[in-house]
Amino acid sequence: MDFAYDARTEELRTKLLAFMDEFVYPAEAVAHEQREQLASPWDTPQVVEDLKAEARRQGLWNLFLPDAEYGAGLTNLQYAPLAEITGRSPQLAPTALNCAAPDTGNMELLAQFASDGQKKQWLEPLLSGEIRSAFAMTEPEVASSDATNIESRIERDGDEYVVTGRKWYISGAMNPDCKIFIVMGKTDPDGADVRRQQSMILVPRDTPGVEVRRAMQVYGYEDHSHGGHAEVVFDGARVPASALVGEEGGGFAIAQARLGPGRIHHCMRLIGMAERAIELMCRRAVSREAFGKPLAQQGVVHNWIADARVTVEQLRLLVLKTAWLMDTVGNRGAHTEIQAIKIATPRAVVDIIDKAVQLHGAGGVSQDFPLAELWAGARTLKLADGPDEVHQRSLARRELKQYV
Repeated sequence: MDFAYDARTEELRTKLLAFMDEFVYPAEAVAHEQREQLASPWDTPQVVEDLKAEARRQGLWNLFLPDAEYGAGLTNLQYAPLAEITGRSPQLAPTALNCAAPDTGNMELLAQFASDGQKKQWLEPLLSGEIRSAFAMTEPEVASSDATNIESRIERDGDEYVVTGRKWYISGAMNPDCKIFIVMGKTDPDGADVRRQQSMILVPRDTPGVEVRRAMQVYGYEDHSHGGHAEVVFDGARVPASALVGEEGGGFAIAQARLGPGRIHHCMRLIGMAERAIELMCRRAVSREAFGKPLAQQGVVHNWIADARVTVEQLRLLVLKTAWLMDTVGNRGAHTEIQAIKIATPRAVVDIIDKAVQLHGAGGVSQDFPLAELWAGARTLKLADGPDEVHQRSLARRELKQYV
């Protein structure tokens, strides 16, 4: 394993770091001010559109897609350090580069499984940043970490499918630019194989019977980074049979294909969030005094900073190893490592950010620093794409098989 940056990665890193310094970090306060002036908090601030235009001009666009037909053609190993940099400003940078969830996973899904007509209608405008999208899977009435529990129905009626169900925490759905939902539901609820009961279907936002009911809060605030998290009701929404993605019964397999890259992208960005927290922690430590001396001279602060650095270096190596495996042996071959980073990274990054919050005192939980928002985002990722415990269960089973 050689994790040294190749020439292309180094070139893109240099450009992206300069883009962050010159455009993204100064835009953070501007975006907050502009959002307060918008008619709806879910509208996109103008500064975000400006960032997107500049990123596209500089060739920092769709970096996440390994298929050169649609994106930059980077491997996971090449993309990892770039995604880490965007994680330092998760509210702005991923969106500016058209590399924000849930659009990234949805574009990968469409690129891999959609028909030519579906790609023309939905993938192309997503690639160009003209629209946003949402992935409607999680449901409030069942434990959605087990996809076989999904209760929403996708029922064939002549040349149409009828979609009925209630979803929540559907990321991106509050953004008015979100024009398409990829909905997971059951086409064969009584099928013998529980992993062949589900299908995926494309439902335009303006379809009669689709209601974006309310914004779901995250630890008491509304998350604007991905266009909000919504409760969405599908009440007999009718779409053409051609809206089905892949084949009936293929939804579970498609979901698994989508989640592998999504999980590693989250972990890549989480490392950037941890780096931002360490930077803020160090700046605070050398500029703030308590009990007659700078915080940087307090022994416990030394421990926090040192432990954070050691942890980040360990996590980065594990994520890079996972990226390398995904490139060389595929997502299935990297299954254990994908689960390992999904367990370890959010857990450790939450702790690092929490220490940074502690060092900032009241400021750490305020809107004047990005730490509270970073903490909530990292903590949420202990649930998103499968709770930690689900991955621990699966990983332990793999380990135990060696001894049975």
